[in-house]
Formats: sequence, structure tokens, C-alpha cells
Amino acid sequence: MPRGRPTMLWAIACEDNPATAAIREKHLLPHREYLQSQKGILVLAGATQNDAGTEATGSVFIVNVDSRAKAKAFSDGDPFAKNGVFKKVVITRMRKGQWNPGAAEGA
Repeated sequence: MPRGRPTMLWAIACEDNPATAAIREKHLLPHREYLQSQKGILVLAGATQNDAGTEATGSVFIVNVDSRAKAKAFSDGDPFAKNGVFKKVVITRMRKGQWNPGAAEGA
């Protein structure tokens, strides 16, 4: 995040609707393009998976925006959200504690 910019982080946890793997796959490229277009506010993004790592169960995003409304607008703009992939979306304000990006390498 650029220095001098206020930090207001929001964690967005999305749970997939059951049996939406085909819909998720169909909209994966537009979803990735959307995330790329939001890189100015997107801190982290990734799919949640089952314990075996064989299927997506949802998504997690961390965004840096100055209001819950903007975090919701980010979430609502995602092609996955627009096309019914998500069953439940929870938006929670958070603060940065530990930041260890090297710990995620190879994940």
C-alpha cells in the first residue's frame, strides 16, 4: 500500500453455493480480469478449498478502501457474485497485525 494512504482493511469471506463449480469455472477469466482491474485496492485474494485441496469452496479478499460500502461495492462487482457463485458473503473490518508475505511462498 502506498505510504501516506489511510489504511482501512476489510476482509471479505465468500462461501460458494453448492454445486456451482461449473459456474465458477465459466466465470473464472472475467473474475481474474476484475481482480486485476482492482489491484489499486486489492491486498490479497484467493480461493478457499476443501481439506484435500481438490475443489474451491469460496473466496477470501482483503481490500483497502475507506468504507464498508466500498468493500461491498468491490464484492458486488465480482463476476462470481454477479453470477450466483456465492451463497454467503461476510465483510469484516480488520487491522493489519503481522505481515509475513514470505510465509505464503509456494502455497
